[in-house]
Amino acid sequence: MSWNDEKVAKLKELWGHGNTASQIAEIIGGISRNAVIGKAHRLNLSSKIKVRNASSKQNFQNKDENNNGVSKRGRKSKFQSLIIEKDFEPENPKKLEELDENSCKWPIGHPEEESFYFCGRSSLKDFSYCKLHLLYAYQQKTKGKEDDASDKEEEASQYTEKKINTA
Repeated sequence: MSWNDEKVAKLKELWGHGNTASQIAEIIGGISRNAVIGKAHRLNLSSKIKVRNASSKQNFQNKDENNNGVSKRGRKSKFQSLIIEKDFEPENPKKLEELDENSCKWPIGHPEEESFYFCGRSSLKDFSYCKLHLLYAYQQKTKGKEDDASDKEEEASQYTEKKINTA
């Protein structure tokens, strides 16, 4: 396929209007998309920059406005809603063999004791525990733990200094 002046002029015009290489190839006819891209590259035509038009920007803003009304509940708020509820179903003690997918698997007692059992209440969807034991299993991080870590580091450095001095 050979490029003549007429086809090159049409390519430049259509490229400038923002048409895709496939559209240009179809309009000019008898050439492939890749041929259009190659010729545009050899002519040093500016690369295509996708720009949102006004209607798509407006749609984007409308989506944001719609999402503001319906906020997703985070993990923290889900657990806080559990704390508010105080009406937990009664325990349904079960042995290991009696557990199923919908049973709370929170162990109660020590496995070597005869009185050992699992909670057995209805577990929440996607969790192994009931509402009550979920609160025990997934606790919120507190700032106090960071302070404890710095205290431990301080104690460790004092300990090492003491050992160095006595050596």
